[in-house]
Amino acid sequence: MYKKPKKRLGQNFLIDKNILQKISSASNITSPDIIVEIGPGNGELTSFLVAFPEKIYAIEKDKDLIQELKNKFSGCRNLEIINQDILKVNLKEIFDRHAKKIKIIGNIPYNISSPIIEFVIKNREFIDIALFTVQKEFAQRLTALSGSKLYGSLSCFLQYYASAVVVFQISRSCFRPAPKVDSSFIRVDFKKELPLNQQAEEKFFELTRSSFNQRRKTLRNSLSKVISQDLLEEFFKITKLDRNIRPEKMTIENYLSLTRLVMSKKY
Repeated sequence: MYKKPKKRLGQNFLIDKNILQKISSASNITSPDIIVEIGPGNGELTSFLVAFPEKIYAIEKDKDLIQELKNKFSGCRNLEIINQDILKVNLKEIFDRHAKKIKIIGNIPYNISSPIIEFVIKNREFIDIALFTVQKEFAQRLTALSGSKLYGSLSCFLQYYASAVVVFQISRSCFRPAPKVDSSFIRVDFKKELPLNQQAEEKFFELTRSSFNQRRKTLRNSLSKVISQDLLEEFFKITKLDRNIRPEKMTIENYLSLTRLVMSKKY
């Protein structure tokens, strides 16, 4: 018996069998894999995933779904159902237990999409790959490039640490209850090496946040309280960028160049 989705938890259960199969195939799960599934709900996707990996940890916050999941998968020895908030799960513990990186898969509620992205970035050293179903616009923001109206500080934040691509789109009609918007299935691969040290990273994120907080202004104006005009003029001279460039026209490489220039003046 299916439990009714709870609006307060942002539950929209993905029920289309063709899409569930498509997600399973795109996830490329093999027998050595360790999977953390976020929000299995009624276990629709779990049913497609459970045949392949060494172990699945299905993390479900809604305690009312736990017994149903345990009954449904009582014969699956490679599946552990855990009643917990994913943001409180210790991924290092799972990583240490198996001595291998984790694949994270899940249909992510919109109201916690940003916190989950932050969570996986924080735990990226324990993660092989992240595969998420998210609302279409959120996926567009994550993967947007400079020049796009949806390109912003969130795009820079994720793309600093990882490459993110939309694998395919999912119609709202594939969910129960149907949300008001379509969704996207995305793949996030973390970079092995990062371009900046920790101190410079903090400056990079400060610059991108400040820039996009006033995205309608030119970069010079949006950063006027963060960087001196002389330093910005030096940046424009070095990069040969338009002095009136707006934040959304700046590539991540441009922001990295600006960060390196700022940091070089601190010593």
